Amino acid sequence: MTKCIGILTSGGDCAGLNATIRAVALRAHHGYGWRTIGISHGTHGLLHRPVAAEPLDPARLGAALARQGGTFLGTTNRGNPFAFPMPDGTIRDRSAEMVEGLRELHLDGLIGVGGDGSLEILRRLMSKTTLPFIGVPKTIDNDVGQTERAIGYSTAVAIATEALDRLQPTGASHERVMVLEVMGRDAGHIAIAAGIAGGADIVLIPEVRWRLDHVVRRIATLRRAGRTSALVVVAEAAGDSHEEGARGDASVGEWLAHRLMTATGAEARATVLGHVQRGAQPTAEDRLLAAALGVGAVDLLAAGKADRMVGWWNRTVIDVPLEKVVGRSRTVDPDGALLRTARALGICLGDSA
Repeated sequence: MTKCIGILTSGGDCAGLNATIRAVALRAHHGYGWRTIGISHGTHGLLHRPVAAEPLDPARLGAALARQGGTFLGTTNRGNPFAFPMPDGTIRDRSAEMVEGLRELHLDGLIGVGGDGSLEILRRLMSKTTLPFIGVPKTIDNDVGQTERAIGYSTAVAIATEALDRLQPTGASHERVMVLEVMGRDAGHIAIAAGIAGGADIVLIPEVRWRLDHVVRRIATLRRAGRTSALVVVAEAAGDSHEEGARGDASVGEWLAHRLMTATGAEARATVLGHVQRGAQPTAEDRLLAAALGVGAVDLLAAGKADRMVGWWNRTVIDVPLEKVVGRSRTVDPDGALLRTARALGICLGDSA
């Protein structure tokens, strides 16, 4: 009998998800003669009756799909199955309904594409079934453990770098400090990579305890050396630990630009990239990674594996137990190559002037 596997995307969207879905369906069809069912809107699709899902016809999964951002299946980063918010304001465990939805699809395995939080929830949900489950890491923050790269990260860095390339000449033209706020809920991977690539003068990340006065002094040093503008990159979670709670509702980028104007007398402007980093056409690197990990996930199911995640390490696809991934966010290594490179290039990280 022909096997049938399911795939869903969960958590925040990012570039490369469609390329992942395509790779899974094509590998399943061409490699093993399996059918693939795409589940809509993450785990929310499992609450519909009938389940919100569709067969993924390989004939409709052309190369153009891999070029598209977002996920045509839809996704969600709300509605934990075990603490689901109801319209009346109550919280209910709806995991049993989702498990029943999986049963209705008559699957032989499930592939879930998500970040660390989504993979943890999916693993817990799948533990209530007998279906083998394989996780595929995706997140622009690149904070999933046990993999050097997660799908979506390369594109986010490219967008942030392009933003710096565009901000530099306008900052120089108006003699301004240009502050770019990038995403990074718990980690500064995007900020440090884009900061190096885009020639930033200052990069502030949550992994390095920084002080505003160090940033002010670095800008003063640049001005004494004849510089009339500066580029600052700040991760969204990199609040100044010495002024906790001081910025109110303002984003860290807006708050920092205001404080720098007050402290230095220079004009400063903030740009908050926000969701611009998520929705772009994926880079070649993200498309390649999506294809490799999607194929690898199907191959794991074919090999009888379960409760594992595919990852990218030392230029090859690996697989690791999900228990070693969930609940273990990967932050920027304070002694790693990127921070050493930044310091060597003279980039201020805010822990000294």
